[in-house]
Amino acid sequence: MRRDVHAPSSTVPLFISKVAAGMPSPADDYVEKTLDLNEYCLPHSEASFFLKVSGNSMTGAAIHDGDILVVDRSIPPKSGQVVIAMLDGELTVKRFLNEGGKVLLQPENPDYPTITISPNQDFSVMGTVIFVVHKF
Repeated sequence: MRRDVHAPSSTVPLFISKVAAGMPSPADDYVEKTLDLNEYCLPHSEASFFLKVSGNSMTGAAIHDGDILVVDRSIPPKSGQVVIAMLDGELTVKRFLNEGGKVLLQPENPDYPTITISPNQDFSVMGTVIFVVHKF
């Protein structure tokens, strides 16, 4: 999926103060700058794509059914990262683990089994998940 790099960007205000997730703090009344979500979420727009999640195998990583994933193909997978993998012709989102040359796809829900990749399987990593978008 290719994004038109000449498409107009949409920016929204970015406030300089941070929001407290613990005790409340007074809010600042001024804007630091604007935030372009395309620029922020798509640092490599030419290598990025979006996918909609189906299923619940990654709820422990705060990835839920119906969420939108932002995936970057230019980031090589590292052990421990969440990736989009192609396994025997099917796409899946899982945590990529490389344990001494043994490749595992680890779900983040105990109801789902870990997948051990065998040499006879058709396997590739399509990209690394860099953002998750979901509605409350």
